[in-house]
Amino acid sequence: MSTTPNAAASTPRPSVIQLAIKEKAALYAAYIPMFAEGGIFIPSTRDYRLGDDVYVLITLPDDPQRFPIAGKVAWITPARSVGNRTQGIGIRFPKDEKSAQLKTKIEQILGTALGSDRPTQTI
Repeated sequence: MSTTPNAAASTPRPSVIQLAIKEKAALYAAYIPMFAEGGIFIPSTRDYRLGDDVYVLITLPDDPQRFPIAGKVAWITPARSVGNRTQGIGIRFPKDEKSAQLKTKIEQILGTALGSDRPTQTI
């Protein structure tokens, strides 16, 4: 009898990241409005590939609730990138009700700041 590795064993489990954003300015810098479902930039020195699954528990400013998001890596800022950008990953929110609620909540917090041309971590 031969033993073959379980397919699930070769599939890496998604990373779990806790992201606590304490200030509106930090939320502005991390939010990625160009993704239709929304997204968030997460500083990280870990190696990721585009399409990797990432499970994020996001806490927003002045809100004790944690928002669980099962997103995918859609953006990578490498170490020593141009313009001294922070190394990390951009997570695209999935197209689901929880993500829609989180996107709405973030955009309510940011309000008119969304139209600002201040630099962010992403663009």
